[in-house]
Amino acid sequence: MQRRFKPRKKVCSFCADKSSHIDYKDISKLKKHITDRGKILPRRVSGTCSKHQRQLTIAIKRARQVALLPYSAE
Repeated sequence: MQRRFKPRKKVCSFCADKSSHIDYKDISKLKKHITDRGKILPRRVSGTCSKHQRQLTIAIKRARQVALLPYSAE
């Protein structure tokens, strides 16, 4: 049996925007990469490249420390 469609490769949204820095104060952008439970989405799910995934993780952790994002959902 053949596959009916070819799986698309996910493109990093930060590379597509050519953004050099991920700001921890930009909550709307960070919330797209967090589950409803408050966990950080992995690369294979979100489609970010490794460079931006590392920056994203640091930004989310900073936003949590400054109380812009919750550590866990209730």
